[in-house]
Amino acid sequence: MPFRSGFVCILGRPNAGKSTLLNALVGEKLAIISPKPQTTRNRIQGVVHVPKKKGKGKDGGQIVLVDTPGVHRPDSSLGRKMMVEVREALEGCDLVLVIMDVTRKFDPRDQFALDLLKRPRTKAFLVLNKVDLIREKSRLLPLIEQYRKLYDFSEVVPISALKRKGLDSLLEMVIAALPAGPAYFPEDQITDQPSRFMAAEIIREQVLLNTSEEIPYATTVMVDNFEEGARLARIAATIYCERPGQKGILVGKGGKMLKKIGTSARLQIERMLGTKVFLELYVKAEPGWRDSRRFVEELDWRRQLEHRMFEQASPAHVAPENREDNAEKMQERAAQSIRLSDRCGEPTED
Repeated sequence: MPFRSGFVCILGRPNAGKSTLLNALVGEKLAIISPKPQTTRNRIQGVVHVPKKKGKGKDGGQIVLVDTPGVHRPDSSLGRKMMVEVREALEGCDLVLVIMDVTRKFDPRDQFALDLLKRPRTKAFLVLNKVDLIREKSRLLPLIEQYRKLYDFSEVVPISALKRKGLDSLLEMVIAALPAGPAYFPEDQITDQPSRFMAAEIIREQVLLNTSEEIPYATTVMVDNFEEGARLARIAATIYCERPGQKGILVGKGGKMLKKIGTSARLQIERMLGTKVFLELYVKAEPGWRDSRRFVEELDWRRQLEHRMFEQASPAHVAPENREDNAEKMQERAAQSIRLSDRCGEPTED
């Protein structure tokens, strides 16, 4: 039987369980998770290596899963960038998994997701998530009928991503639906995301879990320095918010909130990297960053990687006056930021 491979996009409204499904299928935590909507802001690829099994329809293969931001109608530059991520993921995929939360009623956000699906007319599975929370399984039948009237789904698959139920059947169906093709990634690779980006996401996850109201949606994280050694990784990152009041909450009285965020993030990053981590966190107010196209574009890890590669390849291209400007900007940022070295104890005002 042929080796099958392809790109599979996970599509759905916010909090449907897309990132939970990605993590469960890959077997590692690649995407951060929180109860708050719009946790995922970038498309994240996870690679599932499926070994060939004996029996009919047991082909081996490689599934490149693409987790996307929750489908919504954007009202900011950040929201528009998130929807660009969704559309780009749909364009090049071989199969779409439309994930629906069976505990929620169908609403315009679900219709919006289906409307996006109709444009490329890609083969799609309807994945009904959280079926473990439905006692009477007969309640699923009218829901399935409703969705089948809205789109011609190739398969309907009930699962519980959190409880990992139904995932083996889902993987078998996905492999069978993919074309014969090569492996796109080596067997020991499970994502294309760089450690630098994943560290930023882990820090942002702790912000989401430890703050409330508007702060989770008004914050983002950018890694300023990432030096990974054999025994120690040194990471410096900035948590951006929009208002000074939000900055005060993120820092907390005596720096307690920032230390809590930093300690929890450091422990997770250490598990990810398999080494000790020295983590420095900064907090800076950047008014209106969500509506700044320039700022939002700079958050893209692909663009950050391109910039670093260019700087490393051609340092001579940076004029002396530009280097002085950069130094001044760094000094200005330090003056406006609050730093916490997670290994040094108390926060200090720079």
